[in-house]
Amino acid sequence: MAIQPLMNTYNRLSVAFDHGQGAWIYDTDGHKYLDALSGIAVTGLGHAHPAVTEAICQQAGKLIHCSNLYTIPLQQELAEKLTQVSGMDNVFFGNSGAEANEAAIKIARRYGHSRQIDKPAIIVMENSFHGRTLATLSATGNRATQAGFEPLVSGFIRAPFNNLEAVKQILRSNNDVVAIMVEPIQGEGGIQVPDNSYLENLRAICDEHDLLLILDEVQTGNGRTGRYFAYQHTSIMPDVVTTAKGLGNGFPIGACLARGKAAEIFGPGNHGTTYGGNPLACAAALAVINTIEQDKLCQHAASLGQYILDSFHIQLADKPYIKEIRGKGLMIGIELKDAGTELAVLAKVKGVLLNITGGGRVVRLLPPLIMNQSEADLLVNTVSSLIRIYAGEDSTD
Repeated sequence: MAIQPLMNTYNRLSVAFDHGQGAWIYDTDGHKYLDALSGIAVTGLGHAHPAVTEAICQQAGKLIHCSNLYTIPLQQELAEKLTQVSGMDNVFFGNSGAEANEAAIKIARRYGHSRQIDKPAIIVMENSFHGRTLATLSATGNRATQAGFEPLVSGFIRAPFNNLEAVKQILRSNNDVVAIMVEPIQGEGGIQVPDNSYLENLRAICDEHDLLLILDEVQTGNGRTGRYFAYQHTSIMPDVVTTAKGLGNGFPIGACLARGKAAEIFGPGNHGTTYGGNPLACAAALAVINTIEQDKLCQHAASLGQYILDSFHIQLADKPYIKEIRGKGLMIGIELKDAGTELAVLAKVKGVLLNITGGGRVVRLLPPLIMNQSEADLLVNTVSSLIRIYAGEDSTD
């Protein structure tokens, strides 16, 4: 059998897309789909957003790339904008969420060595996802993702998500811990939303033990949960926060932001990247942040997300095949009692894009921040009907 030119790394659905507009995307046969996945929390401004399109086109005609050996004014402007919206002190730009998390891990390890800890360890959470590089894969709490890539990178200690006592127990028996790394809401893990006080308590633990608090906001950032960053629903500040996905609305860019002592860890030569923060990426990201602010899309995500959650509760909450409906902003999960792996295929047939995560039981919805109420109604009605059909309650007629 001939080997295909593309490596076999994805279970792709049988559809190919040609163009998009707003919350809609069109395949090569002209069929349209309501995009409730946003490229997995990437196209928060939807497809072909005029501000992003204009920024990319204008910058591409001027300067696409310039080495980080030189000053890049747009990079400085983006850094100022990101630190302004986040409250952080400085930022390192890469190309993806995995790279941003790698930078965060390196900050934590160097911080540990500055405290004369020879083998610094980071507490990470079960059911988490931080990326597919060897270090971020090792930090990830999903054995299926890690299998076959051993030996994993050492220096990570796992605790159950949303379990403070487990974190305290680790600290009682390990003096090498230098940081806690956690997603404010676990995305790949099935839209797992922790207790309201979880991040505040982790912050207090970090302060007590002189640890860095690292928040992986690759999926939750850039307005998705109803604030620019999810931690802004609380009163805390992290030491390090990472973001990517929605930052460039599809143009690859990642960022690792730091504050206080964490912001002083890196010096020249400690970290770097060829493409990170080049002029084209920064132009796209600036257009995204400015649009989110100008169009009040964080507020829109909060209100529309609550409307969608309430609507799903009305249609599905009392059904025996539903375990839980949860989420924050436009990050929504519907957990089924039994596996629902075929729902993504059925939804595609009905003209909606979504995916199934959380061990095959959670319908994950990540609609664009620009989705309107009529599109939200269509989403809720279509998905609710599909779940009822899948569970055998409704017919397909």
